[in-house]
Amino acid sequence: MTAARLGPGERDAALGHMADKELDVLVVGGGIVGAGIALDAVSRGLSVGLVEARDFASGTSSRSSKLIHGGLRYLERLDFGLVREALTERGLLLGRIAPHLVRPVPFLLPLGRHWERPYIGAGVTLYDTLALASTHTRGLPGHRHLTRGGALRIFPALRRDALVGAVRYWDAQVDDARYVVTVLRTAATYGAHVASRAQAVGFLREGEHVTGARVVDLETGREIRVRARQVVNAAGVWTDDIQQMVGGRGQIHVRASKGVHLVVPRDRIQASSGLILRTEKSVLFVIPWGRHWIIGTTDTAWDLDKAHPAASRTDIDYVLDRVNAVLKTPLTRDDVEGVYAGLRPLLSGESDETSQLSREHTVAHPVPGLVLIAGGKYTTYRVMAKDAVDAVAHGLGGGVPESVTDRLPLVGADGYAALWNQRRTLARRAGVHVSRIQHLLRRYGSLIDEVLDLVAGQPDLREPLTGADDYLRAEVVHAVRYEGARHLDDVLSRRTHVAIETWDRGLAAAEEAARLMAGPLGWSGEQLGREVAYYRKRIEAERAAQERDSDHEADAVQHGAPDIVPQAAVARL
Repeated sequence: MTAARLGPGERDAALGHMADKELDVLVVGGGIVGAGIALDAVSRGLSVGLVEARDFASGTSSRSSKLIHGGLRYLERLDFGLVREALTERGLLLGRIAPHLVRPVPFLLPLGRHWERPYIGAGVTLYDTLALASTHTRGLPGHRHLTRGGALRIFPALRRDALVGAVRYWDAQVDDARYVVTVLRTAATYGAHVASRAQAVGFLREGEHVTGARVVDLETGREIRVRARQVVNAAGVWTDDIQQMVGGRGQIHVRASKGVHLVVPRDRIQASSGLILRTEKSVLFVIPWGRHWIIGTTDTAWDLDKAHPAASRTDIDYVLDRVNAVLKTPLTRDDVEGVYAGLRPLLSGESDETSQLSREHTVAHPVPGLVLIAGGKYTTYRVMAKDAVDAVAHGLGGGVPESVTDRLPLVGADGYAALWNQRRTLARRAGVHVSRIQHLLRRYGSLIDEVLDLVAGQPDLREPLTGADDYLRAEVVHAVRYEGARHLDDVLSRRTHVAIETWDRGLAAAEEAARLMAGPLGWSGEQLGREVAYYRKRIEAERAAQERDSDHEADAVQHGAPDIVPQAAVARL
């Protein structure tokens, strides 16, 4: 089966279909949960449409810690069911669903006192045991106890007096934004109709029954009426906003928790493993990420702009202070090449502290025709999607097959292992270094031929992007033609991670990337200039916000950069 494209023509066709045909399911929200729901529903034989007001994965789903993990810290809270469920999903993603996108990563857990070894060792033993008991797919190596010397050989950057020993265990990581796009391409391959920059601004109603949504194509201003037998609200931190569109009688309430991550060059921390540290509120990860480290995260309540949560100087200093407490050579702000902030959608509870709110998910059916889902974590998106579509099936009156996504590989998974073994042959054939082929295989899997065909047809696309050597020029073109990228920020922040992996936040690459996008998107010279100007304003605003001490100050500064595509007014009933 040939993987579907999400190019400009396919987007127009998807919106046209949604305007003309009644759907079984309309999904509002193009993050990981919405994408998972679209795939689950279409693979059960339902007709499916999905609309996203901004770019796919532009909210929480591109601003995570980029981990697929069971949540070791949840064992302390005795959330055994949540951990078991997440570990089962981790195994499925590693071994069957997305082996090209999800890969193992080791972590070192330092011990500050000798008495911690039996306590933490018991917890990690339980973690490994739950993983083995929960899945029959590919496992990860078991944990190992290390002496201080053994730990320092793996992580020489640690201060000797910061630990008496350590435990090494394994989890997994993922390129979060790329994974979302891959799920959406898989859904489209099975027949789902998906469109970004298409905003639901109100619901269609027949009495109390929701029968679809009014959707504005933000690129043209055209409004369409999308009729659907069931609508699913998968809007994450925007859940409460969508609920207000049906009169504000919400059954689910979500609070946003801001998590800030720093990106530093790999040579700033000498280590061959990730690191996990306990903090007074949560945990701090130091995560290997290609030629970089990702360090995070914070966990603070956020009630300001949801579209562009701002990282403040206070956030950055907090992360640096916590990691520097254990490093021989402290990091400074000058070592930080990238910063990003995301919002976790946490189910609101009794606690005033967001770190104490639930990471479990819930599904509600507040009025006929509308399903709401919120909470959860990235790792368990597939379970969330299954539960949401089960609720849809109930609303449709039954007769819908059971979910099959636990045994449905994403596009790019089939044949990946063989192609990895053939990577040197692929490199010779394409005329690029084998390290480039490895990079492409880890991003596209067996869809690598889509990129290599672009290179074959236009040899200058095999060159690296100016100012962002890790990415080929072909990847920019591919992002537009195959992956739904419509604006410069879509490519530099989500289809690639140039915006957080380069010292200038992608400014040197901006004009060249925009020129590569202009052809397939039909941009005029004026539009090309607007794209670059808007991107520069966004980076300038983010940098300025990171010099402010408070959330309100940082948010006010970041608001100074307008969106390239403004949002439409939303109906309130």
